[in-house]
Amino acid sequence: MSDTRFGRRRIALSHLDKVLFPDSGITKGVLLRYYDKVAPLLLPHLKNRPLTLQRFPDGIGAKGFIQQQKSDYFPAWIRSERIVHRADSKQRTVEHMLCNDRATLAYLVNQAALTLHGWSSRAPSVRCPDRLIFDLDPSDDDFDRVRHAAHQVAELMREIGLTPFVMTTGSRGLHVIAPLRPHASFDQVRELAQDMAACLVARHTDQLTLAQRKDKRGDRIYLDVMRNAFGQTAVMPYAVRALAGAPVATPLDLAELADTRLHAQRFHIKNIFRRLARKSDPWARMQRHAATLSRCRRVLRSLCAHTEK
Repeated sequence: MSDTRFGRRRIALSHLDKVLFPDSGITKGVLLRYYDKVAPLLLPHLKNRPLTLQRFPDGIGAKGFIQQQKSDYFPAWIRSERIVHRADSKQRTVEHMLCNDRATLAYLVNQAALTLHGWSSRAPSVRCPDRLIFDLDPSDDDFDRVRHAAHQVAELMREIGLTPFVMTTGSRGLHVIAPLRPHASFDQVRELAQDMAACLVARHTDQLTLAQRKDKRGDRIYLDVMRNAFGQTAVMPYAVRALAGAPVATPLDLAELADTRLHAQRFHIKNIFRRLARKSDPWARMQRHAATLSRCRRVLRSLCAHTEK
């Protein structure tokens, strides 16, 4: 047990030599050092976002679990947001964790929370998203198709008045995200995303698809917009994925989509700081570009009508 200070708090760290990534020998201690070092970039993206944790107490070689509810044994100083979820005429209340400081981040990682997934809204306005998300899911290993699809999504975003930002997921694809002013509901944001996806598929039928079933996609890129629904989450920037080599979800400049060497797991825990030493966070001031939904909807409606002709 190691008692370590993170900001104003002291955290009792445990089992720092436990190997969490057997393929590369990455231990919990290495993971903790990574998250603490990247915290100045990560924490602004996490601030006040309800979280879902992906925990692997015995490493990624064993079965992990997903956690939404704040555990009773977590310290009282870890902030949370009580959110009522309604579905099928039923409701449940979940005490979602928030991570706004180094101490909370260290505590969660010490609980073997390898990956942090966050809502697209922030407390206390949890029912009004501040971003719209396209998750580009490839049908095969041809990442050139994913890069091209990201260009197509970004182009439409710019056409309707959104500002696109792109990120490797650390898993298989790319996320293309547009910041929003948090005024519209989840249903309104999801409806806009669905209409955008339909417009894109109409433009690029042979390259993009809305088919959820993989056997219906062929080699087309699936435009997944379901992360825009209430209660859905997306991997957070600079979060480590529970995959061999500890890949990291990494924000990119749009110009980096032209790099033929790019793939979803290009950056990982062992090379990410070489990148960050020469490049600042491309998402650092993204909310300055937040758009209002109503104007985007009007422009998209006009574009879709033109596409259908």
